[in-house]
Amino acid sequence: MRLLATALILTATSAWAATVPPREGPGENGSPAWFLQPSSTDPAGHTVVDAQGRITVHPHVAGDETFNGFRCTESTICQNRYGPSRLTLDRVQWKQTMGYNFEYPIRLPPGDGGPPAAGIDSKGNIWIYQRKAPGNPQLFKYSPDHKLILTVAESVIGHQDKPHGMAVDAQDNVWLCDINGSTVMKVSPDGKLLQTFGQKHHRGDWDEAKGQRLLWQPIAIAFAPNGDIYIGQGHGNESPNDVESDDSTNIMGAARVLQLDKNGTFIRQWFGHEAGQGKFDQIHGLAVDPKTGDIWIGDREQYRIQVHSGDGKFLKTILTRNLSSTLSFDNDGFPWMATGQDGQVLKLDRNGKVIGAIGNGMGIGHGQFIESAYFDFDKDGNIYVGDTSTGRVTKLVKPKK
Repeated sequence: MRLLATALILTATSAWAATVPPREGPGENGSPAWFLQPSSTDPAGHTVVDAQGRITVHPHVAGDETFNGFRCTESTICQNRYGPSRLTLDRVQWKQTMGYNFEYPIRLPPGDGGPPAAGIDSKGNIWIYQRKAPGNPQLFKYSPDHKLILTVAESVIGHQDKPHGMAVDAQDNVWLCDINGSTVMKVSPDGKLLQTFGQKHHRGDWDEAKGQRLLWQPIAIAFAPNGDIYIGQGHGNESPNDVESDDSTNIMGAARVLQLDKNGTFIRQWFGHEAGQGKFDQIHGLAVDPKTGDIWIGDREQYRIQVHSGDGKFLKTILTRNLSSTLSFDNDGFPWMATGQDGQVLKLDRNGKVIGAIGNGMGIGHGQFIESAYFDFDKDGNIYVGDTSTGRVTKLVKPKK
């Protein structure tokens, strides 16, 4: 009887061990080793950053909002979010083997608000796009030696309700995505507003046949080698409440890519629709492969990248072990991905395999991110990374050869 009981215990223990997923794994096939790391509390931009980049979180004061926007309340999409909060999840981290260092040379103006996006122009200037309360500037230009040289006033671009993606084009114009303001703005190198796509606070569908040129949650922007403009739209299908909208100009309810030529003339658009090959639930990252012209779409919440040709034809799906928050290609044409609340920036090959990682995970410590967001490369291969939820821009310093 005792032998039988022992056998049953051993059998049960073995079965349990077989069902518990591993918490770490070795490097293999060119990828570094990986391990799991807990999430951290999100301060939502309520931080003070000192000259060394150290972050202090201060209490949120009711009414002191860094941005105003739509809330997900009525739609069935909002009410059917089952499962644990993302902030309770363990996150896949990759061992850092690339030798990058972390620096914090950009001093943002005082006040709450995270900078979700950084961009570099051809002269090495660093543009920063920040979430701030109404009445405060949100777009800043720093010299290559990190001195503030231009502040774009709110009177020029208006208050950006929820700054998101930003990109610098070949002529050094800066393009800004305001997801809740429903606009994309083109700003000149000297800080003048040149063009606005969409209509402020009117989220809706672009219907060229009707002359209706509205944007639906513009979230990221990228440029083709020939100057074509791609605008990724949609934090999530039918989000927050468009599924029940009675606005006849806003009926699509799906994440989408809008393609314009370099003059802003409509070429085409294609939609996510969520299910099936080449479909996507959300567009959070968007980048154009400089070697092929293919479009890489970061479908963040589905942990995948969708690759399409420059004319929108589906090519392949890349599954990821991290949130595919933002995407970019480096000076040598390699794809990179920021993992958002997973707190790293990853170098990939063209099949999506992780071949290098930078970052200490989610948090406010040295080399950490609450949400690694839109990033760009300077001419030396250093990477400037925005963080949506802290007032800190991280410079990832490439090691000298």
